[in-house]
Amino acid sequence: MKRLLIDTHVFIWWLTNDPSLGSLTRSVISKGSNIVYVSAVTPWEISIKRSIGKLEFDADVDEAMERNNFYALSISHAHAEQAGNLPRHHGDPFDRMLIAQSQMEGLILVSADTAFSPYGIRLMNART
Repeated sequence: MKRLLIDTHVFIWWLTNDPSLGSLTRSVISKGSNIVYVSAVTPWEISIKRSIGKLEFDADVDEAMERNNFYALSISHAHAEQAGNLPRHHGDPFDRMLIAQSQMEGLILVSADTAFSPYGIRLMNART
């Protein structure tokens, strides 16, 4: 059993059947014995990007998570502190939170973002 935390773009690729999401990654996410988490960062990032016109995505995040048997991962005070204390390799606050959550919860972060590697977290390249 693998415990996965999927990045926002991976969540969107999954829901829209985007070919950018690799077949191996798609298989790992769909495997019933694996647990897939979606951070509270994801609906936050989606709503901000929608509101400023950077994203056209109209799916209801909670409904999509329920339909796909994905689990919500809340942001705790400890996650917030960890994200704030991370080295500044990556400046995006959403991604920094995902890194902190991956570290603290022992999750494999599924992303196509190559800037995560300096943090020493377990990563899965979403394009594979």
